[in-house]
Amino acid sequence: MKIFANKEIKKLFLVVSVILGAALLLTQGFLWLCNQRFSLFLLLIFLLAGGAILAACCSYFKKQNQVMEQAVSQIHAYLDGDRNARIECDDEGELYRLFHSVNSLAAVLNAHADNELREKEFLKNTISDISHQLKTPLAALNIYNGLLQDGDMEPGTVKEFADLSEQELDRIETLVQNLLKITRLDAGTIVLEKTIENVADMMRDIELHFAYRARQEKKEIILFGSDHVSLFCDRDWLSEAIDNIVKNAFDHTESGATIRIEWKTLPSGVQIVVKDNGCGIHSEDIHHIFKRFYRSRFSKDTQGIGLGLPLAKAVIEAHKGAIEVDSELDRGTSFTMNFLIPTKL
Repeated sequence: MKIFANKEIKKLFLVVSVILGAALLLTQGFLWLCNQRFSLFLLLIFLLAGGAILAACCSYFKKQNQVMEQAVSQIHAYLDGDRNARIECDDEGELYRLFHSVNSLAAVLNAHADNELREKEFLKNTISDISHQLKTPLAALNIYNGLLQDGDMEPGTVKEFADLSEQELDRIETLVQNLLKITRLDAGTIVLEKTIENVADMMRDIELHFAYRARQEKKEIILFGSDHVSLFCDRDWLSEAIDNIVKNAFDHTESGATIRIEWKTLPSGVQIVVKDNGCGIHSEDIHHIFKRFYRSRFSKDTQGIGLGLPLAKAVIEAHKGAIEVDSELDRGTSFTMNFLIPTKL
């Protein structure tokens, strides 16, 4: 029988048999000393009781062996690729606790496998997106370089193509830099150096950064908020995040538009809102705008690379903040950022 392949079970049966035999011999020996005779009835009782005990033990271990065989079968099925294979563990006892732990381990392994599959798919899509994003500026640079090699060009034309080449190089640099920043944020290798910062000062710096573009495009930046609102943050990183949101507003508004930056203190934190009166975001896109490289089929922006808003979201979440977007077609878009106030951190 298979159960006797286990040395411990074999040893247990041997010990029980020895104990029953010894008990029988001692009892019969005692009767001989007292009555000078053996008892066949007592011998029969011992044999029946011993047989029943051994049969019960054999039945128990046989059932346990069947349970173990089923468990091993399910484990082999899982190892062979059946990710839904599980061990039945409806009864109580230490063995079923072990089975439950094995099932939990299988569920965790499935989750890790799913995550790894998603990460591989994400990496594949990201590489594809990066290749696509680089293809356009590299093709343009190749064309400009070929034209610049023509020795018959006027100096003014040479400068024009040199300027266009510089723009394409800037696009490539922006793509690479933003990718590196998002990757570092995802990996947790960036340590935010947080200090108490005046929000009004930060917003005025952002306004100054876009002042020239606002004049060129005949747009207006309006700041509205108290000079006494403070935020515990990494000024450089958070300024870059809000910078990207303001840039997005510039990219999606026409001449004469207004971009409004508001901030205020709430009972539970600090809120910063960037509003514009531009074309708005289509309902089809509203849930995808924070995805990397996402480009709406309704967008007229041909220069964006789709990393500004994802980077902004990553930075804001690294500050334990949250960002929400509300938009209406032909009416404008509003990005709302909420942060815990310093005393709540």
